[in-house]
Amino acid sequence: MPAKPLFVAALLSVAAAPTALAAPSIALAGRATVMKDLSACRSIADPTARLDCYDKATDALEQAEAKGDVVVVDRAQARAARRQAFGFNLSALSVFDRALANDEVNSLTATVADAYRNADDRWIVVLDSGARWRQIDDETLSRPPHPGSRVKIRHGALGSYVMNIDGQPYIKVHRDD
Repeated sequence: MPAKPLFVAALLSVAAAPTALAAPSIALAGRATVMKDLSACRSIADPTARLDCYDKATDALEQAEAKGDVVVVDRAQARAARRQAFGFNLSALSVFDRALANDEVNSLTATVADAYRNADDRWIVVLDSGARWRQIDDETLSRPPHPGSRVKIRHGALGSYVMNIDGQPYIKVHRDD
């Protein structure tokens, strides 16, 4: 069985974050320098020099990972991060898109940890993952959600989300956190 592929993502510095959100194709384009340096070792013909290059490049990669400048994740970790972020608009942080191109998360099934009405008499549903979803329409539910209720959330029209609680009709929701 072949080894799982690893994906390397360069983290944005705090100073670069506003630029990344405004122009993600510039901020996230290409590979991290430490990965480019590692790949460049392949082109060295002399075996001793090539090994020396690999040793230095892998050391630099490990140091960058230890400092948090580079993060190495496998496909399962990238998938878990994408599922946890379901409902948020993270288009500026598309670093995992190549890794998960055929693994789009279009819906989420979860269990309710808490549910209550807000001041507008709309439902706030907290999932077992900690994700908080707020009802944004005026639809009523025949049975209130409660801890243990099963929910399914999927994409709705025009970038919205809808939630089905225990098989009832869908309500429109927005993820708050």
